[in-house]
Amino acid sequence: MELTSGIIEIDLHGLKVEEAISKVKREVAKAPGSVYTIRLIHGYHGGTRIRDAIEDEFSYGRNEKVKSIRNGSNPGITELVLR
Repeated sequence: MELTSGIIEIDLHGLKVEEAISKVKREVAKAPGSVYTIRLIHGYHGGTRIRDAIEDEFSYGRNEKVKSIRNGSNPGITELVLR
């Protein structure tokens, strides 16, 4: 995990889907109020399963701290926008 000016970056490469979701949930829960975005780096080729699971887990108001989900600067990144 890396914190850069209100953005936390989490590298999920090499994790199984369940491990990645668990890690993201922990980071969302403990994110301080100064953090407004969690950038998830999951990769494109093997990371699409993780991307899909992230969208399923955190979309539609399923987590009270997550305001929205958006695509990152490339297909291997997903960003969670926090409240």
